[in-house]
Amino acid sequence: MKTYGTAALEPFVDDVWIATRPQKFYGFEVGTRMTVVRLSDGGLFVHCPVALDDATRSALRKLGPVRAVAASSLFHHLYVGQWMEAYPDARFCPCPGLERKRSDLAWGPILGDTPLDAYSADIDQALFTARFEKEVVFFHRASRTLICADALLNLTHHPLRSTRIGGYLMGNTAPGKGYLERIAVRDRALGRRQVDQILQWDIDAIVLAHGGLVPNGGREALREAYRWL
Repeated sequence: MKTYGTAALEPFVDDVWIATRPQKFYGFEVGTRMTVVRLSDGGLFVHCPVALDDATRSALRKLGPVRAVAASSLFHHLYVGQWMEAYPDARFCPCPGLERKRSDLAWGPILGDTPLDAYSADIDQALFTARFEKEVVFFHRASRTLICADALLNLTHHPLRSTRIGGYLMGNTAPGKGYLERIAVRDRALGRRQVDQILQWDIDAIVLAHGGLVPNGGREALREAYRWL
């Protein structure tokens, strides 16, 4: 991760861009990251939207029309209202339970194991609701990229030293490692089944919301993170 909150969008792999921003969680700086995928029909799929400033809106306009926005974790919803106002024709999809937590927002279909028609030609998805965030993860087939929010923290590879220290104290020495991960998974049997389903994808790269990216070897990183299940 070369920058931290200075670029509207950065290219990651072909047809995939990221926007990395500062974000505190209960006072602890963990950062957050949005992923944008350009679909084969030219539209855009947006994962975990960040604050929508003019620079970000301009960068998106150059890429294509926003077709679908996924709020794929119970904790990634803060800026969805801004996006609904800016892109009223897009589909806005919450993870299970977020439609109740943010009942003030006009949601579309609740995310599950089946992708929406708006992006199904390019992206697969799978439930990871064994975790308390009730997450749904995505896979961009063309670039072999797994896109997730909280399923794989990587804080010891964060640009801020204080965050790296915090990650180390949590045992987060590699993507998805650490004692908090074992607390996050509430149903281990379900978690094992859901991880095994995700591992069926031919994953190379991983975009995650908090910490360093995984540019290659993603399937093995995921397998190792949840080997304990």
